[in-house]
Amino acid sequence: MFEHIPPFAGDPILSLNEDFHKDPRPYKINLSIGIYFDDAGRIPVLDSVRRAEGRVVAKGGPKPYLPIEGAANFRSAVQVLLFGAEHEAVTSGRVATIQSVGSSGGLKVGADFIARHFPGSGVWVSDPTWDNHRSMFEGAGLAVNTYPYYDAASGGLKFDAMLATLRGLPPKSIVLLHACCHNPTGVDLTAAQWDALIPVLRDAGLIPYLDLAYQGFGDGIEADARAVRALASAGLSFFIANSFSKSMSLYGERAGALSVVCPDAAQAALVLGQMKFTVRRSYSSPPIHGGQVVATVLTDPELRHSWVIELGAMRERILAMRKALHAVLCAKLPGRDFGYFLTQRGMFSYTGMSAAQVDRLREEHAVYMVRSGRICVAGLNTSNVEATAVAMAAVLG
Repeated sequence: MFEHIPPFAGDPILSLNEDFHKDPRPYKINLSIGIYFDDAGRIPVLDSVRRAEGRVVAKGGPKPYLPIEGAANFRSAVQVLLFGAEHEAVTSGRVATIQSVGSSGGLKVGADFIARHFPGSGVWVSDPTWDNHRSMFEGAGLAVNTYPYYDAASGGLKFDAMLATLRGLPPKSIVLLHACCHNPTGVDLTAAQWDALIPVLRDAGLIPYLDLAYQGFGDGIEADARAVRALASAGLSFFIANSFSKSMSLYGERAGALSVVCPDAAQAALVLGQMKFTVRRSYSSPPIHGGQVVATVLTDPELRHSWVIELGAMRERILAMRKALHAVLCAKLPGRDFGYFLTQRGMFSYTGMSAAQVDRLREEHAVYMVRSGRICVAGLNTSNVEATAVAMAAVLG
């Protein structure tokens, strides 16, 4: 019956991670998967999260289905985190938020919502973007195109070309934007560039769709929400999916949200209702545990303060690894410009290495990275960063 079904080629990043674990070489280095590891190479358990989870478990009690849209305390805490408690969009009730199964679940709910209610709209993603962005929107039946973004020559941004493309898009086109810590390049818009972009989005009648999976890994929790708040303050209607997988090290708990900023509270109620209908036709309701851990951290002043400090330490460790990698590469290959490792932000960087060079790194040096040349900087630590840089220099040289 099923012989006609084609085999699954596998996800390129997850398959590469599986190959890494099968590799018997003891000195192997994994820079492929987007997970934050501490300096000992372990996924950390944040103290703030551990204490919050203890409180959640201690409460005990029954485990009923959550409402379709998720827990009210989680949804409220997400809005405050994204926009600030006093932002007009929140106080006026014009933000519709659902608790989703990770931000991936939020992205997919938003894609299905758009396919149903904006069926003529195409989706435009940055070139490059996270591979699953294209899959999710295409899976919802939407046409996906790209706009210029990464400049391989400079390791920076093709901002003028990006604006020119966006100005020419049909009204109500969906524009997928990374709010901070662009995946996979690490190249972000500056504050001035966001200020220049927002009028283009507004004047062209475009619908931004923000992905915020790394809040706190760029410049800090509040600073990394700047684009979200600026869009809302400018009166734009837009989608934003956010995640707590990285920032709270809650990967397997699938704690995320999807919010839609609307012109007014009445339209927000319509949007929330149809998002609930979309969820009901998919997974019915989100899980309890991870969302309540997140809500506990965000709403308890002591735990939130502790989390901010812990997240800041994670951000600083990544920055230290960028500096260490940059220093060794500059020493090994003098005259080459590796400054982009210091200007790119967040967990990821584009190395500028070709697919053939990436293959050599893996085969000859047991350094695993995605064939696009992207590395997860959080996979580096004081024990492997020099070996990584030496291997990269050998291949680049």
